[in-house]
Amino acid sequence: MYIIHNGKVILEQEILENHAVVVENEKIKEIIPEEKIAHFPRANKIDANGGFIAPGFIDIHSDYIEGIVSPRPTSMMDMDISLREAEKILISHGITTMFHSLSFYREDAFTHKPMRYPHNVQRLVDAIARTHHELHLIRHRLHARFEVDNIDEVDSLIENIEAGKVHLLSFMDHTPGQGQYRDLEVYSETLKGYRDLTDSDVQTIIKERQNGTFLTTQKIKEVADIAIRKGIAVASHDDDHLAKVDLVKSFGTTISEFPITLEVAKKAKEAGLQTVAGAPNVLLGGSHSGNLSAAEAIAHGCIDILCSDYYPAALLHAVFNLHEEYGYPLEDMVQMVSINPARAVRLDHEVGSIQPGKKADLLLIEKMDDGYPMLTMTMVNGVVITTTNYRLN
Repeated sequence: MYIIHNGKVILEQEILENHAVVVENEKIKEIIPEEKIAHFPRANKIDANGGFIAPGFIDIHSDYIEGIVSPRPTSMMDMDISLREAEKILISHGITTMFHSLSFYREDAFTHKPMRYPHNVQRLVDAIARTHHELHLIRHRLHARFEVDNIDEVDSLIENIEAGKVHLLSFMDHTPGQGQYRDLEVYSETLKGYRDLTDSDVQTIIKERQNGTFLTTQKIKEVADIAIRKGIAVASHDDDHLAKVDLVKSFGTTISEFPITLEVAKKAKEAGLQTVAGAPNVLLGGSHSGNLSAAEAIAHGCIDILCSDYYPAALLHAVFNLHEEYGYPLEDMVQMVSINPARAVRLDHEVGSIQPGKKADLLLIEKMDDGYPMLTMTMVNGVVITTTNYRLN
């Protein structure tokens, strides 16, 4: 048994002072006034040193693992090693449940990441599934991001869903001229950032993508129905106009990832979808693609969830940035990386908040004199996974 004390407990609706969190076995047993700590003489005491006691972060969209597996275009590291190395990094950023976002793209002559070749994606899908039966530090889950022109891999996707290897499904359309890449100049610069391409190469890619064959709406709904029957949440990606929100909701979608404009984000919220923005967007002061500003959308109350997208450290820093720079209540910002994503992926009965009966996924966060948030301890399932000790010399 552990008692975490001398900290400010971040609950869903408030921050409790002069209280302690009691952990027994894998779960949170109770939250008690500090004067009752003496009732547990044999418990192991963990001093929060006046910092915050927060729920572990749940990241439902991050392709960070791709860079760990394939750190160079011609280098493919061992999948199992990569997951074990990645989780050591993720836990240091407070991420206790990670939905690795693997892209199911159609392979073509211009595919720039070997990690996105279908056979490599499947190898990583299988490696993530193996973590459920092996020693591990955090919860590894799979977010299958399926590109709508990848018609050759639909059966493979369905097989993975039926096998229980998919835990979140999203449908993407990265066709240039719409969605994330409405601006073809942005699309061109993005491609050139990945590979050494000429203007002629880029124009060839644009024409090929725009003239490709895509899944029908009927087929998308058919695949979505399979996922929903398995209890898997379905998300849309880069919604860029109001009619698309209505369309994706007809598929059973409950999550809108990265709405492109404020108008669309508001529409998604009105339609009852849970909306997602990238935490790096907050730190950068806007979208790297020139689309919706996360901070602006949060100000209008139309973003529910922050994900790390490609930079795991962003979750912790975005939460405190939004609290300190914009004045939002800290407990509300913490919800965006804990209970809100847990609800979106239907894990809120187990994790996502500090509540008796839930898994003891807990973080200790202290503040440096300059305001830098220090993550000093991470607990998963009632086990202290890591501690960090900052020093002066």
